[in-house]
Amino acid sequence: MSCYKGKYHDELIANAAYIGTPGKGILAADESTGTIGKRLSSINVENVEANRRALRELLFCTPGALQYLSGVILFEETLYQKTAAGKPFVEVLKEGGVLPGIKVDKGTVELAGTNGETTTQGLDGLAQRCQQYYAAGARFAKWRAVLKIGPTEPSQLAINENANGLARYAIICQENGLVPIVEPEILVDGSHDIDRCADVTERVLAACYKALNDHHVLLEGTLLKPNMVTPGSDAKKVSPDVVAEHTVRALQRTMPAAVPAVVFLSGGQSEEEATLNLNAMNKLKTKKPWSLSFSFGRALQQSTLKTWAGKEENVGKAQAAFLARCKANSEATLGIYKGDAAQVEGASESLHVKDYKY
Repeated sequence: MSCYKGKYHDELIANAAYIGTPGKGILAADESTGTIGKRLSSINVENVEANRRALRELLFCTPGALQYLSGVILFEETLYQKTAAGKPFVEVLKEGGVLPGIKVDKGTVELAGTNGETTTQGLDGLAQRCQQYYAAGARFAKWRAVLKIGPTEPSQLAINENANGLARYAIICQENGLVPIVEPEILVDGSHDIDRCADVTERVLAACYKALNDHHVLLEGTLLKPNMVTPGSDAKKVSPDVVAEHTVRALQRTMPAAVPAVVFLSGGQSEEEATLNLNAMNKLKTKKPWSLSFSFGRALQQSTLKTWAGKEENVGKAQAAFLARCKANSEATLGIYKGDAAQVEGASESLHVKDYKY
């Protein structure tokens, strides 16, 4: 079995390793127009391009924030936008030492023959889109597969179908110069305990790496974006140490050491919860051949959004809130976070949305 050996081989390995630099992580700012509309309506701001652009500028231009980031995932619209002063966002990010990324999937559709399980669409025309995004400055991509835990879910059909979709997406990205982030999200919805989540996570990750190998994907030029292993949203919470132990063990059992980094999704945890869990994993004394970092959307933006409320006069305060979260998560990747960002308004509120869709 030979892995991808095309013209982007060395660049993919270098970029994947760079994104996984300890002390840095990814801001997921790739909300689709519909999803960002929900975020904006929560602060009574109209969902128009000017407001979407203003929010992204607030984030990307926060003084001091980019030092804590290695990548930012963009929605297609944002990839081509500029600051109010006319500077392309891609340039702002690159000057700050941050690689621009792009969401390339087209959302989920129901998988026929299952009990409401889904598969992700977007493979058609993906190669051409990747070429355009690469030309526009993107250097990595994201594709979200979604699985759920139920009485008989996830079915083996859904596991296999999503693993294969992720693998096909990954090799198409690599052939066109983009590092693929492989994201098999197991939703937190349900009343299951942490052991059930661990079991399902291991089954799903094992299937994903089997598929990635079958499709000749260069593992050194990929990143994994999994859920943390936690109890279901309707079950009793456990401590960060317990989450850390179960999550790292699931990865040890399934994830090849060739992959440079894990960039966790926050999956509806509160900002503070996601940071404390990541910090606990990095403090854990055990074998970890990959760096453990973050690719957070809501868990990096919630308190910032609330503080901003769409008002020009709040931009400075909102940027201070964003900076605090970036710094907290940077510290968590090193296992040195002390909990000092918990005071920011909104940092501890649950961000769980049932059956979350982008």
